[in-house]
Amino acid sequence: MATILVTGANGFIGAHLVVHLRRCGHRVRRALRVPCPPLTDVQDHIVGSIDASTRWEVALAGADIVVHLAARVHVLRESAGDPLTAFRAMNVQATLALAEASQRASVQRFVFLSSAGVYGLSESARALSEHDAVAPHTPYARSKWEAEQTLREWMNGRGPPVSILRPPIVYGAGDSGNMLRLIRMVARGLPLPFASVRNRRSMISAGNLVSAIEAVALHPAAAGRTYVVRDGTDLSTPELVRLIGTCFEPARGRMFPCPPALLRAAGRMIGRPETMASLLGSLCLDDALIRRELGWVPPFKPEQGLVEEIDWYRAGRPDGAA
Repeated sequence: MATILVTGANGFIGAHLVVHLRRCGHRVRRALRVPCPPLTDVQDHIVGSIDASTRWEVALAGADIVVHLAARVHVLRESAGDPLTAFRAMNVQATLALAEASQRASVQRFVFLSSAGVYGLSESARALSEHDAVAPHTPYARSKWEAEQTLREWMNGRGPPVSILRPPIVYGAGDSGNMLRLIRMVARGLPLPFASVRNRRSMISAGNLVSAIEAVALHPAAAGRTYVVRDGTDLSTPELVRLIGTCFEPARGRMFPCPPALLRAAGRMIGRPETMASLLGSLCLDDALIRRELGWVPPFKPEQGLVEEIDWYRAGRPDGAA
């Protein structure tokens, strides 16, 4: 079994990954900005703020693999005067500094979690693969793409091998993103204006994503490779609303038709254009490469991840539902 250092270990995906790696018998280290409640058989290393000047020597000593999840993510109400510069500082410059420190520590594999957002907005249901052109349209997505390029340039002739994953929307217990917002809307029981939406979106549950992360961290064929990853079932927003609705008792998920153009305009008016784009647009991924090269198959069905997130959501609500 491997000794694996996880950055962003107390975040949504990181928390799931630490549990998964422990369950699989790996020796796990958490790189944390501030102390967190300890976990049995997990080493914690407090590294402070993660930037280009972070000192990694102690956390990396003896580590076989680094899984780099820490990132500046989407900000609903951006306060930075120059968002792209802020995203680059964390997602590009700090990532390169960690990769260089990993090389000095003789780490054997560096896993970087990128984003399917590098493909940009799409109105097509054609599935995109690792071979398709990218078109990042947000500062976050652009910084992830720049980090990918920086790591590839750095890796040439230096090592350790870098493996990159591009997940779509991730959901599960602990989520704070667009899936949770949609669950909240469905939970209220009011009709939603999505009956006229004709889109297709790939998604991935946290359980499936951490399984894929472990695969690319350990499989020899994943060295130096980039993979898109998904649950395996693409859904439209109306299908997703109905699926979420069946998880409530009584069943919810009623919808009425509304022109998508009007919904996009409403999203801009309330300052949530990206959220509305996620609900109305299409982004389908072709994950044949990771399945073929690594033999990876998602262990969980989408319904399982949704039930997990809905149960977690309801457990935190005083009324247990909405």
